[in-house]
Amino acid sequence: MKKFINGQGASRIVERMGKEFVVVKNPDYVHPSHDIYPLAPRITRPLKRIDAIVMDMDGTTTTTEALCIHSLEHMVRQITDRMSHRVWGGLEPAEDYPHIIGNSTTKHVEYLIKKYQPYIKIENLQKSYLEAVAWTLKFGRDRKRQEEVIGNLHYFGLKSLLEDKRFRHYLSLERIESLDFIELTRYVISEFAGAIKPRSVTDLVRFGIDIYYHRYHEILNVLLSGRGDALSKELFGKAGIRLIEPMKGVAVFLALIKGLLGKDAEKLLPVLLDNAAEMDPDFSRKLIQFSKKHRLSQLGTAFMKKPVKTAVVTSSISFEARVVLTEVFRILREQISRWPLSVSKKNKILKKFESYENYYDAVISASDSSEIRLKPHRDLYSIALHRLGIGREHFPNVIGFEDSESGTIAIRAAGIGMCIAVPFSETQHHDFSAASYVVKGALPETLLRYHLFLDVK
Repeated sequence: MKKFINGQGASRIVERMGKEFVVVKNPDYVHPSHDIYPLAPRITRPLKRIDAIVMDMDGTTTTTEALCIHSLEHMVRQITDRMSHRVWGGLEPAEDYPHIIGNSTTKHVEYLIKKYQPYIKIENLQKSYLEAVAWTLKFGRDRKRQEEVIGNLHYFGLKSLLEDKRFRHYLSLERIESLDFIELTRYVISEFAGAIKPRSVTDLVRFGIDIYYHRYHEILNVLLSGRGDALSKELFGKAGIRLIEPMKGVAVFLALIKGLLGKDAEKLLPVLLDNAAEMDPDFSRKLIQFSKKHRLSQLGTAFMKKPVKTAVVTSSISFEARVVLTEVFRILREQISRWPLSVSKKNKILKKFESYENYYDAVISASDSSEIRLKPHRDLYSIALHRLGIGREHFPNVIGFEDSESGTIAIRAAGIGMCIAVPFSETQHHDFSAASYVVKGALPETLLRYHLFLDVK
């Protein structure tokens, strides 16, 4: 095949690559402006066997999407000086959420910057950005993120901040009290804010990304310190709400596909129905008609004979994935310990769930790719398939689960024809045209109504 061809030649090749295609817009600073992907043939029939399952993290496996949305909204509030909910009600779920869930952080921030650019106040942008810089370099726990912040300082001509003796002194301190940090940020703002002069939307996006990560990583640090309950009141209006927890049905789903339940899967029918009721009591009542213990038993037996390779995929960076999944698996162990199973059976399951590294065959994060190649690009899921050792001939035996439009596109673009959309409240307005099925009851419905799309006789 020729490497260099004209438009007509390209068209002929594209026509042979498939029947469905998707156009993906790239960030403003990337050439070309769009990429075109052929989508894997859509599979809707039950599979004879399942070789692998790939699942999104935020919104599909965990509830962290709400924290990401909060951090994005917080970024907008900071740079527009609209911190009060009385002044601005916040992001619009129907209008904004489809653009800020499921893509890369760059795309999320780029959308918000373009929409709210008329309201940005330069002095608030300067202050918020320098606070983010100081916090990240002093308290940030992800080295790559710190390197990106330093890179941006060089890009914006703020190398002198890194060379400032007073700033370097604060960074060198082993411990720094909150009042000292406030003093540090005041000093940095007074000395360097005037040098911050955005020249383009791309500059504003760079500032916005660092401000967003400041807030999100600040939340993760609170979680790591064990003070999550206190922060939940600020974020959700009341204390006691977990900042991060598994989506409903995840515990049973993950134990089942690894062959850890066997015939005992039928004993967890009440657990799945309770999970469904917590999501929507009315839907739970409808789901009962599909709920048959023997089908769960059949699934459990099938996966016990052939456990499935499993990967979790996320557009979050590795530090975020590590914190989130560690907390999620801690809660999963709590849930499993309450299951109506024998002690020996639970101990076997708990051993597999002792850490997310012990459970998953592959964990793919944004750190494994590039910010410009995240969803809806196929790269993360292609990397997952490669890490799992799944050859192209076995792609039709893979199932992908996603909660966002971009995620479902990425799954199909990676060659996976069985793509299941499991939307939650924040993604209910997404376009799931790329999905084989849209399962509003998420994993409980996937198991009880669709029997995990496996042709179990």
